Amino acid sequence: MKRFKELYLEGEAELEDIDRYVSQWNFSDETCTLREYLGLSEEEEDVWISDSDEALFELLEAQRKN
Repeated sequence: MKRFKELYLEGEAELEDIDRYVSQWNFSDETCTLREYLGLSEEEEDVWISDSDEALFELLEAQRKN
């Protein structure tokens, strides 16, 4: 299964889709962390939690394939 980050970087998911993935994780039986479920690095998770959605998306956008 492709994670949110991988789909986003490949242009197959949009920024606002992250909320749907978070909701899916919340209602799933997954034993992994939300960070793992989304495919984020520890740094990306820290930025997302400490700063904002926008700060996370700036990090991801810098990695996005054109």
